[in-house]
Amino acid sequence: MGKKRSRETDGQGDVAMSDPAVDKKNEDDSSDDEDMDIVNVDFELFNYDSKIDFHGVKTLLRQLFDTDAQLFDLSGLSDLIVEQNTIGSTCKVDDKANDAYAFLTVLNLHEHRAKPPIAQLVEYLTERAKTNDSLAGAVPELLASGKQHVGLVLAERLLNMPAEVIPPMWSCMMDEIEAAVEDKEPYEFSHYLVVSRTYLEVASSLDQSERRQKKARDEAELQYFHPEDDEMRKHALASGTYDFTKEGESVADSKRAFQEMGIKPCGLMMLIEANKFQAAVQAIAEYVGTAT
Repeated sequence: MGKKRSRETDGQGDVAMSDPAVDKKNEDDSSDDEDMDIVNVDFELFNYDSKIDFHGVKTLLRQLFDTDAQLFDLSGLSDLIVEQNTIGSTCKVDDKANDAYAFLTVLNLHEHRAKPPIAQLVEYLTERAKTNDSLAGAVPELLASGKQHVGLVLAERLLNMPAEVIPPMWSCMMDEIEAAVEDKEPYEFSHYLVVSRTYLEVASSLDQSERRQKKARDEAELQYFHPEDDEMRKHALASGTYDFTKEGESVADSKRAFQEMGIKPCGLMMLIEANKFQAAVQAIAEYVGTAT
């Protein structure tokens, strides 16, 4: 489903969708022994509203950048996102006036390069990309060139949000970008740089067994907060993870949540050529459809 790209209606265009993981009843269940409560949840996509969405977007940005969020002017970045109200969307429940449960947007790094929030972010992403060989050969040079129009894709959602809401958000944004290009707006990109998060399961420092900690490090496998990122990476020119610079030694313990293993969050960058981006969006839609 696509959200209407609204230029004359103050961003009122929206689309409602139901979460099939929540409201689908099992029609094949013939047993009457057990009563099940079914909760219907309608998720709606909205254009950004600068009077409503600032705080919700800022909160999700803080989650996206984890411990490094303190390095940026998140208020300035949030303002840029919500003021760009014909590209991207928020996902909410019940009413437009509520805070966003998820958001998706793309910012033109060339157009906004002189603005402090973007300058900070470009410098940060450049330095973080240099720490990963898979990113170092492509991302820093592209961001430093000043000639290419790179679309910075920022997306985040609450951890308990169903993945089914994500494909409509991506599809809507692609339609909006296409319409913006037709209107001669600056959304014709050479590349898209998608910023996301991953994590590794690591041994907690509370565990004093060196052998156990070493085994956990050796067996650590990359996990995804957003499962669709694993599919999107297949379409990337370059992709890789990076450590957060403000990560403390106790991160694994503070995020262990009463489990034997802690988690080590990492940043993730995926650089995708513009002519391959539509295929990447289609791929994650198909992936989410088969995975649920």
